Amino acid sequence: MPDLRQSGRPELLRGVVHPWHHDIFGHMNVRHYAPFFDDASFFLYTTLNIPISWMMEEHGVHIVSAKAETNFIQELKAGDSFIIDGAARRLGGKSMTFHLRMIHAETGALHATYDLTEVFFDPKTRKSAPMPEAVRTRLTPHLIAD
Repeated sequence: MPDLRQSGRPELLRGVVHPWHHDIFGHMNVRHYAPFFDDASFFLYTTLNIPISWMMEEHGVHIVSAKAETNFIQELKAGDSFIIDGAARRLGGKSMTFHLRMIHAETGALHATYDLTEVFFDPKTRKSAPMPEAVRTRLTPHLIAD
């Protein structure tokens, strides 16, 4: 089993591929990657000490997804278990990008990556908002190089 702690990327989610995830070609269909990565992205905020509830209560903002790109590297089949880890890749003025990886829990093989750009959003104005400085401070130690 791979030890992800040394990568500096927190583990966000564990899952298993079931037969109902398969398509007609016998591997997990692309439609099933999105929910796994989406669930993992919610854990990323709490894991990096920036809970969404804290952003709302303290700063009056939350995040909205602006762009998501999945790269499929190696197929997964029924019975395969996986781990999703993640880290911050880019911090902008009003947005940030996270990089998540789906890794085989037994072999450590990389199966997919997910780059998610999130925009800070003010629910009162219904417009983008600057990243709160306190959020930037908490995210900066978790930046990875491209």
